[in-house]
Amino acid sequence: MLENSFQKICRFEDVLHLFKDNQSILFGGFGGIGTPPGLINLILDSGIKNLTLIGNDTGFPDIGVGKLVTQRRAKKIIVSHIGSNPNAGLFMNNGELEVEFSPQGTLVERIRAGGMGLGGILTDIGLDADIVRDGKQTIRLGEKNYLVEPALTADIAIVYAEKADPYGNLIFDKSARNTNPLVATAGQITIVEAVQIVPLGALNPEDIIVPGAFVDYIIPSKGVDWKWVWEPKSEID
Repeated sequence: MLENSFQKICRFEDVLHLFKDNQSILFGGFGGIGTPPGLINLILDSGIKNLTLIGNDTGFPDIGVGKLVTQRRAKKIIVSHIGSNPNAGLFMNNGELEVEFSPQGTLVERIRAGGMGLGGILTDIGLDADIVRDGKQTIRLGEKNYLVEPALTADIAIVYAEKADPYGNLIFDKSARNTNPLVATAGQITIVEAVQIVPLGALNPEDIIVPGAFVDYIIPSKGVDWKWVWEPKSEID
């Protein structure tokens, strides 16, 4: 029998109290794929607002983290692009939403640095781009100039995994893996929504991507509840 002190499996309602106004939330996912649908809905239902959202993109208007953006729950986003969600562009242009753009590779490295306890990274990407460079420190190392990009962490990290065991060891499914393993390491609290929760010992140690030491809570997923943009709107005869 697993000791209660090691039991991380819970229900959505058990973590509701962790979400509050003005928090920073790191999320896994790429265009919605790999973004935890149940946790997004929990955040919506909680009514919290003025969030700083950190992740690859803003999804689509009604898919992934885009649902939070569309309902104006975010005051700031740190992302690599917003092109798939016109609401994000609208809110940015009318001054309702602060957007910090970070090149995709740089963004991922900043999250990785945050998870590993580093202060930041050095990169030459964006030195010639005002939208990336403005307000950031530059240093010269050897014969090259670099931008100092601060590490990224958050109050809460939300993650979507294919399989989890009771200790929180995680396995991901194909492209839904994307940024989730790095996001899992960079939250003060990490909450995982898992498609399957398997018994301890059922996961091959060689297949585990994220060790349970980074995971605080595991919640069984109820499945994706949105229709993907590439799916047909109606049955084709």
